[in-house]
Amino acid sequence: MAREKTALSIRELTVGGLFSALIAAGAFIKITLPTEPVPMHFTLQWFFVLLAGLLLDKKLAGTSVGVYLLLGLIGIPVFASGGGPSYLIRPTFGYLLGFAVAAYTMAWLCEQLRTSGFMNLLMVSVAGLLIYYGIGVFYYFVVCRMIISREVTWQILLFNCFLLTVGPDFGLCIGAVSVAAKLRNVVKRTLGR
Repeated sequence: MAREKTALSIRELTVGGLFSALIAAGAFIKITLPTEPVPMHFTLQWFFVLLAGLLLDKKLAGTSVGVYLLLGLIGIPVFASGGGPSYLIRPTFGYLLGFAVAAYTMAWLCEQLRTSGFMNLLMVSVAGLLIYYGIGVFYYFVVCRMIISREVTWQILLFNCFLLTVGPDFGLCIGAVSVAAKLRNVVKRTLGR
């Protein structure tokens, strides 16, 4: 019985670190939307999370986004509005958690697919988008209601937390799938798979 490899190779650590850095850089390319009770940001983080989920295996995709989250939570200002442990009580932190779950799930789905054509990768990215938004909207609602004691209606959730940014984020899905379809074989060869 073959033992499953648990340690990451030097190449995997390098590629994972690169994706963590790209996601952090994507946080600084942003458009701030003046919504209430807290501003929302449209950033390029999602594009790099998509690439991690579409190009890496599930362990490496999840780890690279997890390292990014850990860096932000220990205080390095890699999130769109800074960093630090207090970010956990920001209503928008759920979207960052959604990044990790979406990247892992997209990578897992890519591993399950027999082909990696454009439409298959687009369906995988849409599944990731739904996970990312689902976790983000739920977290936003819980934090607003239970921690900052703000009444949040379903209209606010629908408009501020979904409709304002889902169109551009879907555009990022199309862009990331176009890039990933061309880079999948290169990344696999680089990682020795």
